[in-house]
Amino acid sequence: MKLADYLARIGFEGKARPEFATLAAIHRLHAHAFPFENLDVQLGRPLTTDVEAAFDKLVTRRRGGWCYEQNGLLGWALAAIGFEVTRVSAGVMCEARGDGQMGNHLCLIVQLEERWLCDAGFGGSLAGPLALETGERLDAPYRIGLQEIGDGYWRFRESDGGEPFSFDFRDVPADERRLADMCLQLQTSPASSFVQNLVVQQRIGEAHTTLRGRVLSETGTDRRRKLGSADEVVALLRTRFRLDVPEAASLWPAICARHEALGLP
Repeated sequence: MKLADYLARIGFEGKARPEFATLAAIHRLHAHAFPFENLDVQLGRPLTTDVEAAFDKLVTRRRGGWCYEQNGLLGWALAAIGFEVTRVSAGVMCEARGDGQMGNHLCLIVQLEERWLCDAGFGGSLAGPLALETGERLDAPYRIGLQEIGDGYWRFRESDGGEPFSFDFRDVPADERRLADMCLQLQTSPASSFVQNLVVQQRIGEAHTTLRGRVLSETGTDRRRKLGSADEVVALLRTRFRLDVPEAASLWPAICARHEALGLP
């Protein structure tokens, strides 16, 4: 794992220093370089929370990944530059589904003069570091924010005008065993959304594009396109998300079956 290879992969130029300007630039460039994707889960390829495996996949093999890979890699790179980084265990939609969600998301806290929430693994909604304090801001096309919810917990929320999507966390080091267990559960349980649905999404500037199953859409607009073939899926992955995964063609029957089961147009 070479820091120079990571920085070249995301397109960072200049001297990387443990200061806010570097942190903000790397956060933004990382999100633009690596799509959030669960192709390996869909293809039945085991994933772990191991950072070296994430480096090989995202940097060497030029793929994307999910939170355990994305934020694992980002946290390693920031620490290698000299930042004080804490891996934090979070729970997506704890507000609706309870504390059993804890560990189904990995995020980062970076200490500078202030403490900053960094997260390149929540689908790209967070455009840059977010100060660990109550407040909101516009990261178009999302409105994002943090609030304290008691017992030492924080809640991150994002909204594109519809129902907010959230995760809860405490500002303490992650329970790594819990993260590993949830990483396994999310790629094996039939109830996992990552098992049920193909998801690829990426932020480029203020545009946020999502492929969910056979439907391509852009957040904040009415743009929606229904894919018509396995070849179209493979081509879209290559041209829009820069992912060369021809074996994704084998997922087409399952993608169509899921689309039909959900009764989507």
